[in-house]
Amino acid sequence: MFVIVKSGPDTQDGKRGIKLARDMSADICLIQNAVYFAQKERLDGFCGKVYLLDKDATLRGIRDDELETGTKKIDYDGLVEIMADEDKIVGMF
Repeated sequence: MFVIVKSGPDTQDGKRGIKLARDMSADICLIQNAVYFAQKERLDGFCGKVYLLDKDATLRGIRDDELETGTKKIDYDGLVEIMADEDKIVGMF
């Protein structure tokens, strides 16, 4: 399963998306304001893969040294490839 989250850490939707991914042992892609979740210690031991849209992080001034270890930066083409390979996609929290 793959969960796409767009809302930031300060919103109920963002927290709900991360909780769903955690509960379902899913991988996540953080886009728009959700890229702030990728900052160190914001995901509290999330065990799935974390993907981050590079352009959204850059637009919000998030530097590589602020990111949680293991976060993989991708572009829109990378997101499309991941979605094509997944059997279940849940999104836009």
